[in-house]
Amino acid sequence: MQSIWESRQFHRTPDLVVIGAGIVGLFTALFYKRAHPNHHVLVLERGPFPSGASVKNAGFACFGSPSELLADLDKEGADAMLARVENRWLGLLELRKELGDAAIGFEATGGHEVYAAHDPLYTRVANGFDALNDLLRPIFKMPVFHWEDRSIARFGLAGMDHLVRTSLEGPLDSGLMMSVLLRKTLAEGVFLRPNAEVLRFEDSPMQVTIALKDGDILNAAQVVLATNGYAKELIPTIDVTPARGQVLMTAPIPGLKLKGTFHYDEGFYYFRDHAGGVLLGGGRNIDIVGETTTADATTPGIQDALECLLHDMILPRTPFTIVRHWSGIMGMGGSKTPIIERVSPRVTVAVRMGGMGVAIGIRVARKAAGMVADRPLQ
Repeated sequence: MQSIWESRQFHRTPDLVVIGAGIVGLFTALFYKRAHPNHHVLVLERGPFPSGASVKNAGFACFGSPSELLADLDKEGADAMLARVENRWLGLLELRKELGDAAIGFEATGGHEVYAAHDPLYTRVANGFDALNDLLRPIFKMPVFHWEDRSIARFGLAGMDHLVRTSLEGPLDSGLMMSVLLRKTLAEGVFLRPNAEVLRFEDSPMQVTIALKDGDILNAAQVVLATNGYAKELIPTIDVTPARGQVLMTAPIPGLKLKGTFHYDEGFYYFRDHAGGVLLGGGRNIDIVGETTTADATTPGIQDALECLLHDMILPRTPFTIVRHWSGIMGMGGSKTPIIERVSPRVTVAVRMGGMGVAIGIRVARKAAGMVADRPLQ
């Protein structure tokens, strides 16, 4: 019972369906539409709005703390580590250029990593510090990290003895970022169908058939799967493991000294200032098995650990009130390298962001869109 207007504009067979309206999904649709302005591009999103890790993260515009980069150096060698850092850094620059710093709430207040005096992690970082800066110099054309122990007191932290800072990182507002990206994508002619959870899809020589939870069936010439941590639900054999990250937010703290983004304990904890309060996430290492899940929930054990960190280190001797708890699902795997590949002539996957979707999402999307655009099928 569709009118000709409905069938022509809203129900015609899409040239491309993107599953997932996160950073990667929306940018993939946007870049493909720019390459093929006359093609019908549709994004399917399970929630009423973008609802994955892209809007559940802590809003860090970062490319890797010293402890992470040195661990990658030991595990994979200099070439792999440097390629990863360059990809993240260029991704952040592209994101900021495409959307604008003001529009995404980016603040160049710096990124930090903190260590206790006798923490073995500090010893490893101190021993490899100068060599790491030397390796990074060709990418950034300047020393990236420097010691700034005196800032520990300035930021109001307790129980920490050493602090590393880079002026090249900072926080952003993930909600603003996704709102402006969504508006831009729709304004350039991409269609979004919210509340459209995909149960399965079937590839054939002529088309991809997509079954939705509401019972509807769609056909598409091409599909890009961009559901990151949820990818296994549609492709069970893919090397993507869900990893839940729990987050909490305090009410505004009078006289809060904290400014910028911070990593602690090999990045398993991360915190920042936001709207006058403290945003803190992490603790997944307390229960790796339990946090390997797509369940959107928080747990008492991890939330208690986060609150203890607030009390002991971040806000010592300072009353605080927790006003919000939430969680987001990241996509991890056997490698930190994202999966961007065709799994069949009509299906491309762009998943496994490794917790770095803010930094690399735009570049992952550009490559995925290019894969589809290079071999359009009618």
